[in-house]
Amino acid sequence: MNKLKPLMLVGTGSDVGKSIVNTGFCRILLQDGYNPAPFKAQNMSLNSFATPEGFEIGRAQAVQAEACGISCHTDMNPILLKPTNDKSSQVVLNGKPVGTQTAYDYFMSNNKSALFEEAKAAFYRLEQQYNPIVLEGAGSISELNLKSRDITNMKMAVETDAVTYLIADIDKGGVFASVYGNIALLDEEERNQIKGILINKFRGDIHLFKEGKNILEDLTGKPVIGVLPYFRDIHIEEEDSVSLEKKFSNAQTGKVNCAVILLPRMANFTDFNVLEQDPRVHLYYTNNFKEIENADIVIIPGSKNTISDLQELKNKGIAKAIINAYKNGKKVIGICGGYQMMGSVIADPKGVEGNIKKINGLGLLPIKTVITEEKLTEQCEFFFKNYNDTCVGYEIHMGKSSALEDENYLNNLSNGKQEGYTLDENCWGSYIHGILDNSVVIKDLLSGFEAISENEFNYKTFKEEQYDKLADVIRKSVDMKLFYKHLSQE
Repeated sequence: MNKLKPLMLVGTGSDVGKSIVNTGFCRILLQDGYNPAPFKAQNMSLNSFATPEGFEIGRAQAVQAEACGISCHTDMNPILLKPTNDKSSQVVLNGKPVGTQTAYDYFMSNNKSALFEEAKAAFYRLEQQYNPIVLEGAGSISELNLKSRDITNMKMAVETDAVTYLIADIDKGGVFASVYGNIALLDEEERNQIKGILINKFRGDIHLFKEGKNILEDLTGKPVIGVLPYFRDIHIEEEDSVSLEKKFSNAQTGKVNCAVILLPRMANFTDFNVLEQDPRVHLYYTNNFKEIENADIVIIPGSKNTISDLQELKNKGIAKAIINAYKNGKKVIGICGGYQMMGSVIADPKGVEGNIKKINGLGLLPIKTVITEEKLTEQCEFFFKNYNDTCVGYEIHMGKSSALEDENYLNNLSNGKQEGYTLDENCWGSYIHGILDNSVVIKDLLSGFEAISENEFNYKTFKEEQYDKLADVIRKSVDMKLFYKHLSQE
């Protein structure tokens, strides 16, 4: 198979579809016999994933690796920023946390040159194993106030000599100004790196954009290699919490209503994608008392700042609504930070999360949690409750929980450890992210509800189908002959 140049997908702004389009091209290259791998020098997200080696990367790169048919690795996302509040983020370098910095200190300090060297080294290690590397940018390529310190976009494109496509979201409006402006603000070397333009999220008859395509090509001197349609029937895991704004709704009849508590610093909301896609379930995010009351299942998700989010649940009366839901016979479960909140008390003696050193939990589970400075990051195999099916998931958390009463562990791990706590059939908690991706867990969770089909929903098969559907849409919308001509080493 011929060696291809790296491919890079950058954007006119945030949330224009870079991650999704990257995923689609990863699957196309795999289908066409290549051995691609994803790469994003620096990612900012509260959705993360554990690599097989026990390190942490952004969830988007783990999804893209899955589309490539390979295991994820820290080299695919060497720098991860995980916001702890509105101004600060935990910095994860090569899979391990190295400290917390304010946005000002991080973006304005002199450490970016060292981080860029780390990013370059990760890229070149990947390139020794895979062909081609599919890079992803972040935000806009022309944020002039940050551009000199930007290690994710055009600096990386030039360094790797990547075939770079600029993605614009036409559904946002102003596509001509955003495309032209972003390219015009680049220096000559960077402009030369841009080989084409991709218009994303076009509604209606794409042929109506023929004149617009010609105008853009005349303005920029770059070919529009494709116009991608706005689609609603392809479901790829999203890393950006912006997507949650589309998922607020009310309880419905005829399905199992599952309410995920909307936390200010919610982490790993991709834990619930399987329920969102299961035809037996209606899932929604809420902090509305009535909608919590109307739910059949209430889930407390993970959080990047568990104590702060728990305090907010109490201040707004949501904590009481969750407790009442359990008292009224509803199922209540917690994952990671949500599991910690369900306990009797959370202690933070070293102030890892902030100034609150101790806070009472919801009191649903007889456990005590102590927040630790050390982060546990690992993939795991386990047996859920008393079932014989082998399950898989991953842990990413700072804290240890211990039972105050009988040790009614939820899960038995293959390494001999036990974790989680089960109070009864309606109440349990676990540290394991991805626990709901296992069919035996979903079957148990949905048991006891009337008119629920016995047909199981296979989430793994569903995800593979989505990657293939996405690849098909991109193939039909992009000039693939020009695409491969750009990527050719000739």
